[in-house]
Amino acid sequence: MPTIEQNKRNKILLGQDNNALTWLIIVNAVVFVSLIFVKVIYLLSNDGVAIGTQLFHNQVTDYVFLPAKFSTLPSRPWTVILYMFAHENVWYFISSLLWLWCFGYILQDLAGNDKLIPLYLYGGFFGACFFLLGSNLIPSMQTNINSVQPLIGAGASVMAVAIATTTLTPGFRIFPLLNGGIPLWVLTLIFVAIDFATMASASSGYALAHIAAGAVGFLYVQQLRKGNDWGAWMLRFANWFDNLFNPEKKHIRKPLKQEHFYKATRKPYEKTPNITQQKLDEILDKINQKGYHFLTDEEKEFLNKASKEEL
Repeated sequence: MPTIEQNKRNKILLGQDNNALTWLIIVNAVVFVSLIFVKVIYLLSNDGVAIGTQLFHNQVTDYVFLPAKFSTLPSRPWTVILYMFAHENVWYFISSLLWLWCFGYILQDLAGNDKLIPLYLYGGFFGACFFLLGSNLIPSMQTNINSVQPLIGAGASVMAVAIATTTLTPGFRIFPLLNGGIPLWVLTLIFVAIDFATMASASSGYALAHIAAGAVGFLYVQQLRKGNDWGAWMLRFANWFDNLFNPEKKHIRKPLKQEHFYKATRKPYEKTPNITQQKLDEILDKINQKGYHFLTDEEKEFLNKASKEEL
């Protein structure tokens, strides 16, 4: 991977409107703060912490977290999606968002900002499916299903993002100043070890959920390399839904610097002996929007030449 790909790319900053990572962090934070606020109200409104906590679980979190019983799910189907944004424990919340930021930033930087949210949702959804299947079909879990904790938090989704990022670029190095950097796969091993050590204290349904989410992350990248973007339909649906409430956006012409000339039918870049900053910026913009793997061979060759000349 050329040096320029890692060091001279136009980074997607956390403050940008189109930053998927920012929105995931915001949604997780809003749901967490809301749950904690409601829990405090329950604790203050009842005599004793135990009574307030029990009422909070019965009347609030039971309708937010994913239940282990199939029979309970039809009365609260929204939990299949909502649970992956909901946390009750502050340390679990902080650790989940830190890992999400770590892997999500790299994935978004390399594959574009339209892959992270679909991957997050796929990991959480299939994690939920395997959690339910394990809790209701595995004999050892089925006999004790009443004591199985509901599935909560972004753990499964983060696992999908982590495995997808590592599959996409296992040789990517973090902390480059430390003896050339640490390979990403080393960080992923540490994350997986910590994750499954934590799962050991919970039900085996949690482990199944995270294994399934990791498999989804791996398959997502493999299909992406074949040209099959499993998240494209989500992006189309989001754009269609957004256009329903903002029809004028269709008629607003983007500034010239935001136009993507690589989508034109004519050949976008011609080989020239001179390397220009304008052409380099256009290629870097394409990387930010779609990812390095969508560059043509000519564009990759241009990046390699630019990195050698340190443009």
